[in-house]
Amino acid sequence: MPSDSATEVDVLIVGAGISGIGAAYHLQTRCPGKTFLILEGREGLGGTWDLFRFPGVRSDSDMYTLSYSFRPWTGEDTMAGGGAILEYLRTTAKAIGADRRIRYRHRVERARWSSSDDRWTVEARNGATGGLTTIACRFLYLCVGYYDYDEGYTPQLPGRERFTGRIVHPQQWTPDIDYAGKRVVVIGSGATAATMIPELARRAAHVTMLQRSPSYVLPWPRRDPLAVRLRGRVPERVAYLAARWKNLLIGVGLYQFCRRYPALAKRLFLGMTARGLRGNADLAPHFTPSYAPWEQRPCLVPDGDLFEVIRDGRVSVVTDHIETFTETGLLLRSGARLEADLVVTATGLRLNALGNIALEVDGARVDPARLMVYKSVMYSDVPNLAFGSGYIGSSWTLKAELASSYVCRLLRYMDEHGYTRCCPRRIDPTLQEEPLMDLTSGFVQRAVAQLPKQGSAQPWRLGQNYLLDLAILGRIVDPSLELSRPRRRAAATDQPRARSGSRL
Repeated sequence: MPSDSATEVDVLIVGAGISGIGAAYHLQTRCPGKTFLILEGREGLGGTWDLFRFPGVRSDSDMYTLSYSFRPWTGEDTMAGGGAILEYLRTTAKAIGADRRIRYRHRVERARWSSSDDRWTVEARNGATGGLTTIACRFLYLCVGYYDYDEGYTPQLPGRERFTGRIVHPQQWTPDIDYAGKRVVVIGSGATAATMIPELARRAAHVTMLQRSPSYVLPWPRRDPLAVRLRGRVPERVAYLAARWKNLLIGVGLYQFCRRYPALAKRLFLGMTARGLRGNADLAPHFTPSYAPWEQRPCLVPDGDLFEVIRDGRVSVVTDHIETFTETGLLLRSGARLEADLVVTATGLRLNALGNIALEVDGARVDPARLMVYKSVMYSDVPNLAFGSGYIGSSWTLKAELASSYVCRLLRYMDEHGYTRCCPRRIDPTLQEEPLMDLTSGFVQRAVAQLPKQGSAQPWRLGQNYLLDLAILGRIVDPSLELSRPRRRAAATDQPRARSGSRL
């Protein structure tokens, strides 16, 4: 294990959230000879689950697939609260020893690659001293997620300076925000709004969900029926794997079904919503989107809790546009007024590329928008760098673990064959660029031009099918992956010969 003062490691992980902690496990298990550190810009581990503290914060996918394959989820709730997830991550990091590899309050600002010695030089701002810490590594693994941790997205809201109450974005929620007995307006209809509104309704005088357009909101079992049935009847590991694979296959199948048969999927989704609304025809228009399922991610609500608080009158739903804030609330385009003491702008996130880290390759600045993702793990023309990201259509951790497994196999392969550099190259002249995320969600569309691209064919497509990705990420040798030995040992790039079925 490297010391706290280490200035060079084999692998440097950036980020101590779900992806980073998982990466640490896979590295020390599959590549036990590698030294590594984790740099985390915040004061604690957990990433998203340490950042978001708003009422009711919880997972938007099931915990049997959001949890790690190597550490089963033992909680009862299928969609767990943020506090329970953070505790799970903390205990996991401690159990595997990853907590001792983390340097907190080290925000990476810059990373420079040098082909002369095949290594990265990484500069991180030390939050304790304000100075820069420099660490060199042979391989850089970015586990920084895809959105801006500093601030969420809030659109221009006319007249907000006149409002005498409080306006807060969920990403900036603090413990001092008092909503007990208050009139609360939540602007937005996505997962954050659907998550926090039932919890706000417990103490608020009344909550209004104000949306410009409806989203798909689907009731989902709070406790997994299969897991409940198996608990105590079979070994815990068996019960976990059964629930995990059942949910994994449902997630993959449902996403593919929605993409291939959008009209049928829409009927299915609206049928599920109607059951949550108990046939209330007046509410149905507020939950009937104009877009097809999975053009935006649907919102899952445990046991239909959002519908419950709407049915009992604690929550109202208004579909309209904001004309302006007033001193006491909001004036809508229709002429209606909403009185409020607290307005929550659940209006989305800001995406960023590369964790706002400035990358350079041999002195040339890397433009994220000109990159193309390779196997959803690496970037074109950027050597010895991988990123850990999750699925859009399934749980984040499923894809993040596949990425870490691939990185470990790649590192072992390089060691066994004497390679010190790996770099994806776009060698197919017919390859076309496509947007990285095929979603119409506002947070995606606002950032799509600045994000890396995906390609029109494998291995450059962003996979959304776990079973296919198992095969795609199982292979190391690939014509698009350039592998090189040190210059002192080979004058030119030495590309390995592809072997049918070759894998590690």
